[in-house]
Amino acid sequence: MKKFALTSLSLALLGAAGAAQAQTSVTLYGVIDAGIGYVSHANANGDKLVGMINGNLSGDRWGLKGQEDLGGGLKAIFQLENGFDVGTGRLGQGGREFGRQAFVGLSGNQWGTVTLGRQYDPLVDMVQGITGDNYWGAAFATPGDVDNYDNSLRVSNAVKYVSPNFAGFQVEGLYGFSNLAGTTGQGQTWSAAATYNNGPLAVAGGYFYANNPSAGRVPATTASGWGSPSSDSLFNSPVNSAYATAQAIGIARGAVQYSIGAFTVGGSYSNAQYKADGASRFGSQHFNIGNGFVNFQVTPALLTGLGYTYTKAGGDTSATYHQVSLGADYSLSKRTDFYAVAAYQHASGDQRNGDGTTSSAQASIGSYGYESGRSHQELVIVGVRHKF
Repeated sequence: MKKFALTSLSLALLGAAGAAQAQTSVTLYGVIDAGIGYVSHANANGDKLVGMINGNLSGDRWGLKGQEDLGGGLKAIFQLENGFDVGTGRLGQGGREFGRQAFVGLSGNQWGTVTLGRQYDPLVDMVQGITGDNYWGAAFATPGDVDNYDNSLRVSNAVKYVSPNFAGFQVEGLYGFSNLAGTTGQGQTWSAAATYNNGPLAVAGGYFYANNPSAGRVPATTASGWGSPSSDSLFNSPVNSAYATAQAIGIARGAVQYSIGAFTVGGSYSNAQYKADGASRFGSQHFNIGNGFVNFQVTPALLTGLGYTYTKAGGDTSATYHQVSLGADYSLSKRTDFYAVAAYQHASGDQRNGDGTTSSAQASIGSYGYESGRSHQELVIVGVRHKF
């Protein structure tokens, strides 16, 4: 899962400018999530895997964020967040130094917040937090993360607006510039979402659109893959890797969550459209996804969860994926917890391959992206997570 970490170390700095003083705070924070896992079929040959699988409940990261009080309810804010693999030390997000987030902006009590830089889109900010992914991460995510349920992508060159909270209601909008000269209307990303959160009930929904510029597809009959300068790739698994030559992605998502006593139940629906043009290697494809989960707080320290995901492809192919997920998380403290997650997935129908051919659909649990070479796949991971 890729969500903001709870912070635990704050450095308070006090600066003076003439007679006026502005308070500034800078916070160092991070998450380290490491696990040992088993995957029944983890490559095209169907071989099993036993090894370290990291970033399961939370993506490994460290970051800095801060604010400066400018007076009158106005603040300057910034955040820099680096992603990495704790098992190897390698950078995440394509090797970017601050690939998870990097932005600066202004926040006002009356008018909201405007930020500029590399950022999460509004569906991640407002919808993801009330889904099973918020608690259990990749093992509860959509097969292949075809709808960005597990936040496989960020948006670069983006300006974002978040409204103030009006009695539990908020709206958010984002636009990512292509930064391509002479190609107005190509390579851009935009998204908008709204949420209502009041007491035990939370509801959210929105839409995401990303364009693949034709400037990266020359001549027009040549498919060169996903090359948007504003939006990262979603095509990281056998479920949807064949659609990297899409002309555009459109994702509509909605979710609801309700808490009653020790139980929290939630459901979500999304429709992911991969739109083709003359340079694509496929006909337009769409995925309809339904997710549901129930959590039970057994004790103040022990949380358990059960999730189910139904994914149905249509248009270009007719694959169907059924996925059942389980999770248990035990908190040793506010910063450290042990967890275990497991999932089973069954695939049926036909699936398009990266070379343009079709074959029987192969299972690929959540956003892990393992090829299975089979119609079913099982995954079990136990791990430890520490937040600082």
